[in-house]
Amino acid sequence: MCGIFGYIGNKEAVPFLMEGLKKLEYRGYDSAGVATLDKGKVFVSKRAGKIADLEELLRRKPIKGHIGIGHTRWATHGKPSDANSHPHEDCTGKIVVVHNGIIENYLELRRDLAQKGHKFTSVTDTEVIAHLIEENYAGNLLEAVAVTLNQVQGSYALAVVSEHEPDKIIIARHGSPLIVGFGENECYLSSDIPAMLKYTAEIIKLDNGEVAVLAKDELKVFDLQGKAVAKESELISWDPESAEKGGYAHFMLKEIHEQPSAIRKTIEGRIEAENHKIHFDELNLTDDEIRKINRVVFTACGTSWHAALVGEYLFEQYARIPAEVEYAAEFRYRQPIIDQNTLVIAITQSGETADTLGAVWEAKARDAKVISICNVVGSSIARESHGVVYTNAGPEIGVASTKAFTTQLTVIYLLAILFGKRKGVVSDSEATKLINDLIELPGKIEEALYQEEAVQHVAERFYRATNALYLGRGKGFPIALEGALKLKEVSYIHAEGYPAAEMKHGPIALIDHNMPVVVLALSGRRYEKILGNIEEVKARGGKVIAVACEGNTDITEKADEIIYIPLTSEALSPILAVIPLQLLAYYIAVKRGCHVDQPRNLAKSVTVE
Repeated sequence: MCGIFGYIGNKEAVPFLMEGLKKLEYRGYDSAGVATLDKGKVFVSKRAGKIADLEELLRRKPIKGHIGIGHTRWATHGKPSDANSHPHEDCTGKIVVVHNGIIENYLELRRDLAQKGHKFTSVTDTEVIAHLIEENYAGNLLEAVAVTLNQVQGSYALAVVSEHEPDKIIIARHGSPLIVGFGENECYLSSDIPAMLKYTAEIIKLDNGEVAVLAKDELKVFDLQGKAVAKESELISWDPESAEKGGYAHFMLKEIHEQPSAIRKTIEGRIEAENHKIHFDELNLTDDEIRKINRVVFTACGTSWHAALVGEYLFEQYARIPAEVEYAAEFRYRQPIIDQNTLVIAITQSGETADTLGAVWEAKARDAKVISICNVVGSSIARESHGVVYTNAGPEIGVASTKAFTTQLTVIYLLAILFGKRKGVVSDSEATKLINDLIELPGKIEEALYQEEAVQHVAERFYRATNALYLGRGKGFPIALEGALKLKEVSYIHAEGYPAAEMKHGPIALIDHNMPVVVLALSGRRYEKILGNIEEVKARGGKVIAVACEGNTDITEKADEIIYIPLTSEALSPILAVIPLQLLAYYIAVKRGCHVDQPRNLAKSVTVE
């Protein structure tokens, strides 16, 4: 949510700020702004709307300076408006702040500041920070920011520039990510890696409770009590081209097509089919610890939660361990019954999701073992977990998750087999067969992508729909949920996913000739049952779009539209089945003229509660 980009060096800052903010658009925003320091004076330019609106303002009223901070805002406190846009200033206009996160005690602080004579120009929580720094400034900007941050409650990633000390940027982080990149006599500041890739591969990530002074040739980091903190830089493994569209119309379509290579990268170096071995050295779990685990709790949000639902099936099927799935936002505030023999698996693309991070803290506080499945190396959740498995999917820019989901499922599949082997319930021969099935999967996804034209035909027929049902059984049920979510996210069509058997318990009342029903008709022991569900839909005039496995020709007489996927094992069919649903959501959204990569009101990474 929101995005911060900053620059300090010998060049004009505004071009860097605008380019960085554009790279962060996928995080979701409704206004944008920049601030620069030029000859010791602060200049601010901000505007509600898209970055293009800010660019137009800057064309009419340009600002200069070799130091600058920029921000894209996703409204939490106060509606989108010019006044509520970041950056925010203190009463004097000499201190300027951009902020990601939420200040939970801002109303109390605002009342106290108002009583002291401070005048506010917005209704945001962020403006309180600027006025607090003004109140606390006594000749040292770093100290003023540190004192301020000891007064606020909530989450923040913060960047501050001031006429008082016009040769530096003060930055701080608690809860929301913040990254510093290093160039030649210049430094960059960003909320996320993709905005850095064009300029540098060397970065430092601030940790919670750290505040720092950023100059053009150095970074000094401290804790909030003023003690210096040693930091080591790391190299980004992502290449700049991976964050570009590469000829595709949208990032979402590019990332759908990247799934075969993403899954190959996920399994690379981790499997030996001939020796039926799976390597996850980063788990930090001994064989003895695995054998003692008597319960698995998955926790996640959004698409990652759907991956967890598939994981519940896989762990119970192959590892024979009781498993359950919890929304992270609910799990963290309950009093979950977990202990040292419980394994909590946190699933997250960004590694910064606030609720999932909170769930990890709750699990650790109750002595559970915690491993995370994550795409971003060194992210908060990865660092807070006892062990981590990286999906290695590369940067995912589209807000609607695609390759992150299928690589998460790939990791879960391998973990279930590994745990099953350690528990003695998966034989060597069975493990070899399961691993070989996975090795074949990327090629089968490539085959599934050949159905793109058929999916476009279906989208052409149904893009005017206002509602849709998605039905599945077994492992097809979480994929029905994920397909419905994708449609909602990018096309704004109301859609719901259900276990197919639950249709008779209410949703069937919605079905008529205007209602498209997407059915996951996957091979397996539930196939005949799902055919019965299709008959029920057809009897009530519903239009059936079936996703079926090659060879199931009997379904042609029952469904209005059929999208075929290659035949694979029942355990891997969810990964194949989601491909046409991703494409369907994409092409319907395109037909409806929606902004596919930046759906309204959504953010890529939800770093606030």
